[in-house]
Amino acid sequence: RVLRTACIQAKAWLDNGLPNLHVAINLSSKQLEQPDLHHIILSALNESGLPATSLVLEITESVMMARAAESIDLLRELRSLGIHISIDDFGTGYSSLSYLKHLPANILKIDRSFIQDIPDDEDAIAIVKGITALAHSLRMKVVAEGVETVAQQETMALLNCEFLQGYLYSKPLPAELVETQLHKSKRRKRTTKKAH
Repeated sequence: RVLRTACIQAKAWLDNGLPNLHVAINLSSKQLEQPDLHHIILSALNESGLPATSLVLEITESVMMARAAESIDLLRELRSLGIHISIDDFGTGYSSLSYLKHLPANILKIDRSFIQDIPDDEDAIAIVKGITALAHSLRMKVVAEGVETVAQQETMALLNCEFLQGYLYSKPLPAELVETQLHKSKRRKRTTKKAH
């Protein structure tokens, strides 16, 4: 139900002039165990009209590693449809690098516990730098979770992290306020481009 609602909302945002939008949905270990999960996801996309390329399925590192063998074929199938697969909370579990190279993920999310001590903690910077380099070498995009300060934002940019999320940008918002914020951001970008 959450998946269907999120897909419908994301399609409405796309129709309201917010292109290049991705909606991320967390998958639990229970959902991964459902034999009809593939069908449920396809039904949500078909009902909503949301393009598969606008959907990101997030699976925590611990869930992914606990069910890696069973999940790989399903996730490969979903990714072949254009759906993005994201490993969430990376660095907090017991990931196996031999599994990581086989996982059909295209996004790696660095857990906020590594971000919160940046830029003051050199060890945290070294770990994030290493995770980012690893992800890029496996052709994955990187998302830093829990960015709350401009200093963290600037440091993550220097470490070549493509995407940032956290309270620096926004606290969780209801759908109608998200749309308002996205339209404001879009207008600011247009104004900035004209100024240059």
